[in-house]
Amino acid sequence: MQNVVSGDIDSWLIEDGFGEVGIYWQRLPVVPVRAQIKIKSDVIMAGLPWFCAVFEKLAPELIESLRPLQEFEGKELKAGTVVSLPGTLPWGVAITGERLALNLLHKASAVATATKALVNLTAPAGIKVLDTRKTTPGLRALEKYAVTVGGGCNHRFTQVDVWMIKDNHKELLGLKGAVDFFRGLNQPYKNLIVEIHNLAELSEARELGVQHFLLDNFSPEMLASACSKKRAGEFFEVSGGINLQTVKSVLIPGVDAVSSGAITQFPAAVDISFKFQPESV
Repeated sequence: MQNVVSGDIDSWLIEDGFGEVGIYWQRLPVVPVRAQIKIKSDVIMAGLPWFCAVFEKLAPELIESLRPLQEFEGKELKAGTVVSLPGTLPWGVAITGERLALNLLHKASAVATATKALVNLTAPAGIKVLDTRKTTPGLRALEKYAVTVGGGCNHRFTQVDVWMIKDNHKELLGLKGAVDFFRGLNQPYKNLIVEIHNLAELSEARELGVQHFLLDNFSPEMLASACSKKRAGEFFEVSGGINLQTVKSVLIPGVDAVSSGAITQFPAAVDISFKFQPESV
């Protein structure tokens, strides 16, 4: 995990000017400070491995001392909660890393919180929440990790993890042509998913031996009809504007999962601050 979360931190610090105007960084005070994460809205806490990795990159000697902070990862924290960082940080490290660390914590916690809210609605029906590739460039690992912290499941990470036939494939190749294309790659261990928009297309894909269907923008009536004819071994994933308001209409027996781009693209903001003061105060 350490290598995964710290891989981009060097470039993110450079983006924030770290190393420029070198005299500034050299003269930052190193007085020890006590720091706190203050929770100002109800959240599912996520992203602490990234948060800690920022300060550990700046001061590797902090790795062991920050480890206890990880116990809060995945916890539901109410507004008003204060999480004190174990030990102390040098003031220069705290002031240098605070914005980057907090930005990552905000993003991950927002995704985890949004995911958990959706999972709370789908779980009683036995339906899983999946993410999508609608992620922030450079932050896919963080955002997809946060989905799992919120109780969701990861869909494919890249275009080639799973073969997914979407509209643009069908526009060029047709449904059968697209299926033949991917099967012709001779990689039978990769799952084949077909985006479906109506019941006729569902029947056509089924006759081609497809078993994983992405039912996109189906009306509740169409979805109920599809589920009533579902065959053994088939997987029904529902997509298309899935959010807290729309998901209730697709919680139909036979649906296996819903996929939502909103949980990574448009999660509601969470409010978290990072404060520190000299140890002697």
